[in-house]
Amino acid sequence: MLPANAIPPRPGRAPASAAKTPTGVRHILMDELSRGVVDKLDPESAAFINASGLAKASPMGMGLYRIEPVGKVGSVRTAAVQLEVRPKGRLGLNRLLFLLSFAGDQGFRDHTVEATEHPDLWSALAQSLAQLAEKALNRGVLQGYLTIDESLRTVKGRIRISDQISRRPGMLVPLEVSYDEFTEDIAENRILRAALDRMSKVPGVRADVLSRLRQLKGKLDAVTRLKPGAPLPPWQANRMNLRYHAVLRLAEVILRNASAEAGEGKQQSASFVVDMGQVFQEFVGAALRHAMGRHPGEMRLQYGALLNEAVQDTDRLTVRPDAVHFLGGQPVVVYDFKYTAAGDTGASLNADHYQLLAYCTALRVPTAWLVYAGTGEVKLRRILNTDIDIIEYPLDLSLPPAEILAAVEDLGEQSWGEVVRQAVAGRGASG
Repeated sequence: MLPANAIPPRPGRAPASAAKTPTGVRHILMDELSRGVVDKLDPESAAFINASGLAKASPMGMGLYRIEPVGKVGSVRTAAVQLEVRPKGRLGLNRLLFLLSFAGDQGFRDHTVEATEHPDLWSALAQSLAQLAEKALNRGVLQGYLTIDESLRTVKGRIRISDQISRRPGMLVPLEVSYDEFTEDIAENRILRAALDRMSKVPGVRADVLSRLRQLKGKLDAVTRLKPGAPLPPWQANRMNLRYHAVLRLAEVILRNASAEAGEGKQQSASFVVDMGQVFQEFVGAALRHAMGRHPGEMRLQYGALLNEAVQDTDRLTVRPDAVHFLGGQPVVVYDFKYTAAGDTGASLNADHYQLLAYCTALRVPTAWLVYAGTGEVKLRRILNTDIDIIEYPLDLSLPPAEILAAVEDLGEQSWGEVVRQAVAGRGASG
């Protein structure tokens, strides 16, 4: 039987549930495709849930709220409640972090983020960060060269002539100088300290894990604290910082997707919110561009093109496929990446195919690939009265990371093979 406060799920979808955690915080768990749950919330927690963007909490009276997913996954925790929205298919934290490690502007990576699996997302993140940080700092805090600009009364390093003239015309001292210093205050340690600091502010983290996080942060006391909202300092993976690679990958994911506020009582709160549609789009784009790099041509992501002939700018209709592969400056194949296909949301699959048909028509390409998160067989749909093929390609995110990447490699090989087949067929027809 379903819990009394749960809304019946749609067929084949996991219901929402609620329970008490060992710390006494109410734990509400739901699948991202569930219809939601009705549960008790205090106004502060409801406001924080709405502000986080993870879910929508609508008041129903008598302290009850309807809590509904809004297309994102993650966890929100306050002193009274923890709401967790899990990815469809109940993907574990390792798989989520694997996808996140490709997202944003981080580029293609050979090494993925690994984490401790735990029923509670926050416990998994905190324990994983502690374990990886302990391993990284086991041989001491990493040191490196940092370029420092200062005003000194003696020469150290080199004098910045242009700054000296513009800031102190006609003055001999102080001098504007730049020099390199071998220090712990480098980008790698600043990122790590910021992640440790953020996770140590999450309410409800187990006391032993919290102690480990604080001890690790204490080793980085000489490191500059990053300002809230400031961009992460850039760092380059190399042989010298090899032991930091794993923890920095996780630290970046935490800092880009998690927030935490320290305070008293109900003011303590934390959120880790991820837009899986965007993550899937960026992951497949990065991995597919890497896979297609072995073939001639160039892949462009988020390529914009005109859909109509417009007399005025205001009449222009545009399309923006997730990826287009060009050969000799001409588009030859188009891709669209759908984490939640139309069928997942109860909508007609026709909508996705109409969109791809528009892409093919605007770009004059014969083949479009619809890549979606799910299982099944590759399926070809030949569009009537056209020369256009739409190929559905499922990508099973529950597979191990190496197998997911192998599937993207296979997508690249199959789509390139289709380009070659079309080219051969075109030459045969013209002959």
